[in-house]
Amino acid sequence: MIEKYIGQTVQIIYNDRKKNISIRSIQVLSVRNGKVRAFCLSANAPRVFNVESIIDVELIKQHA
Repeated sequence: MIEKYIGQTVQIIYNDRKKNISIRSIQVLSVRNGKVRAFCLSANAPRVFNVESIIDVELIKQHA
């Protein structure tokens, strides 16, 4: 599912390994082997997310 957002900015609801739920804005760089490599705008740093831990994904509309 999230593969269709490669190269785009999305907002995810994510359940991390400590079972904390967070909302993140990320730029999706790649999706491979169950991992999403992204630049997290919330943390201003690269991050890797487990696909199975992503609860929801929503495209952030780009303003022209």
